[in-house]
Amino acid sequence: MRGYLMVFLITFLAEMGDKTQISTLLFSSNKEINCLGILAAASCALTLATFFAVVIGSELDRLVSTKTIKVVSGVGFIGIGVWSLLTAK
Repeated sequence: MRGYLMVFLITFLAEMGDKTQISTLLFSSNKEINCLGILAAASCALTLATFFAVVIGSELDRLVSTKTIKVVSGVGFIGIGVWSLLTAK
């Protein structure tokens, strides 16, 4: 159960304030669009994206070690951070 709680917390914190949340907030501010419809659409989109991540991740684990995946992910995140800093205006 602890692993599931960690997945929930990390995903929840990662999604807070990201582009998806901001775009959903903007759509919700449009009074011509039903908020429950926006909630349903955004939830389905996140669920589908998560489904693909789980399927790809479970297959990737068969081909590459978990340590390699963690290292590549870490380097990727650092690279994105450095790129963001270098291209900030």
